[in-house]
This record gives sequence, structure tokens and C-alpha cells, in this order.
Amino acid sequence: MTNWSLKKFDELLPHELYAILQLRNAVFVVEQNSVYQDCDDKDQHSYHLMGWKKEILVAYSRLIPPGIAYKNASIGRVVTATVFRGKNIGRELMILSINYINELFGQPSVTIGAQLYLKNFYTSLGFVETSDVYLEDGIKHIKMDLH
Repeated sequence: MTNWSLKKFDELLPHELYAILQLRNAVFVVEQNSVYQDCDDKDQHSYHLMGWKKEILVAYSRLIPPGIAYKNASIGRVVTATVFRGKNIGRELMILSINYINELFGQPSVTIGAQLYLKNFYTSLGFVETSDVYLEDGIKHIKMDLH
């Protein structure tokens, strides 16, 4: 069972922030071989959804208020630890993220910058492609919206 926790940036404990940055770096920088500036000054304004199995952070997303990344609220830095993929944790993470966006910001519209290879996954959750393919940090992305 995954234990979920949602916190504002200022509520994160040092070991939680370390686990978040470690997971994001393990997947986005090392696994995907993409050198980019992960700390982008959006974390401080965001909510952080963490999925834990015992002491291990296995899934994470950043819930960004409207007007910071996009006009709509946004879900970003969506990540599942490599060894926990294929177990529907990513789907659970996204469903919870969408529900929290509605609860926190009172708006059903969500915009994401999705890695292109995950297009079908996000489409299965109701997202619709709203841009052409673009490169971000050397990886193909598309903008998608959920209304």
C-alpha cells in the first residue's frame, strides 16, 4: 500500500525534500540523460504530492497554482521510481493529483507539458493534446489540457 502525503513547500521536512530531489534527479537527469536546471523557482509556490512505501519515496508530482507555469493549474515533475513502475502507482498519482488540483485551486482545468512517449497514458486520463511536439531539455514534449 502506498501512503500519500500532500504538503506545501514550507511544510516539507528536510528528509522529504531530499527524497523528492533525489527521485527527480535519478529519473529526469540520470535515467533520461537530460542535463537541466531542476530547481526552477516553482517548487516554493507549489504543493508536493508524495507516495511512500515505508521510508521510500516511490511516486511524486508537483501541483502548480494557476498563473505560474501556465494560465491553468498544472501538474509537473510527475515521476515514479523505476522499480515501482507497471504497478498502477503512476495512474493513482495522477488521479490524486487531478483531484487535489480541483480541491486546492477550485478549477477543473489542468495543463501539463507531457513527455511525448507518455501521450497515451495522459490521454487515458482525459487529457487532450493542445500543441505540436516541441523539445524541452532534449526530450520531445507536447502540451496537454484536461477540462
